[in-house]
Amino acid sequence: MSKSEYLSIVESARQKFNAGDMEGYLTTLYDSNAALHYLPPGLPPGLAGARLFYAGFAAAFPDAQLSFDDVISEGDKVAVRYYVAMTHQGEFQGIPPTGKHLTLPGITILRFGDGKVVERWNEADFMGLLQQMGAIPQP
Repeated sequence: MSKSEYLSIVESARQKFNAGDMEGYLTTLYDSNAALHYLPPGLPPGLAGARLFYAGFAAAFPDAQLSFDDVISEGDKVAVRYYVAMTHQGEFQGIPPTGKHLTLPGITILRFGDGKVVERWNEADFMGLLQQMGAIPQP
């Protein structure tokens, strides 16, 4: 696949995420057997774990909007520096809703195979997110 095809898939997935279509986001982006190195402990691997993670995320932050600051494609990989803006409207990892507007910056690397992501690494500032929620003290 070409760089532009990879970028088109990533952009299509972003649009589905922003429309609240998490299933569309997941199936546009991921191969059913994708190795997802970002899932929290206790979730099943692959797409099954991603479905559980994003169901909880969407319930807690139903207005989440994903923006891309940088998108870089090289070979079979796409790197994205992203930013999620959202309001904490439902329980998230045991933390009751605060009504606070939150931001979550992160960087992810996607490896493609046959038009889908087959492997993903992700680093997001969840510590900062918990601080914004008031769940842990600011430094």
